[in-house]
Amino acid sequence: MSEEDFDEYVKKLQKTIIDKELEYYNEYVVNLFHNPKNWGKPPEEEITVWHAYEGPCGDTMQFFLKIRDNIIEKANFITDGCGATVAAGSQTTLMIEGKTLDFAESLVPEDIDKALKGLPEDHKHCAELSMRTLHRSIEKYKYNKV
Repeated sequence: MSEEDFDEYVKKLQKTIIDKELEYYNEYVVNLFHNPKNWGKPPEEEITVWHAYEGPCGDTMQFFLKIRDNIIEKANFITDGCGATVAAGSQTTLMIEGKTLDFAESLVPEDIDKALKGLPEDHKHCAELSMRTLHRSIEKYKYNKV
C-alpha cells in the first residue's frame, strides 16, 4: 500500500468513525471530544487547587483551577473517560473561566447538559461527574484557604 493510499484509507476511516458518533451524539459534543478546550495539566505555578474524582461509572476526572480574588481565572481538566466525559469536562471549563466561585458552585449537571445541547440518556452521568469534580475542587480550595 502506498503512502497516499494509506492516507486516503485513514481519512475514510476517520469519516466513518465521526459519522457513527454523529448518529449517537450531536455535532457540538462530537466536536468537543475530538477537540477539547482546556485539556491538560498546566504548570504547577498556574494551579491554585486541583482535585481528582472517580465517578460511579469508573471514569476519573481532574480539574486544575487558577483562582484569584474568588474568580476562576483559568480552568483545565483531564479525564480517562469516554468522549461524552471529555465534552462535559471541556464545557465545564468554558463555562467557569472568568466567573466567580459562587457562580461555579451554583452550576448543576443540567446546566452542562443544556450547554452541550443534550447528552444521550445513558451519558447524562458525565455531566454529573464534571459537576462533582468541580464542586469538590472548590470545597478543597475553600478548606485549604482557611
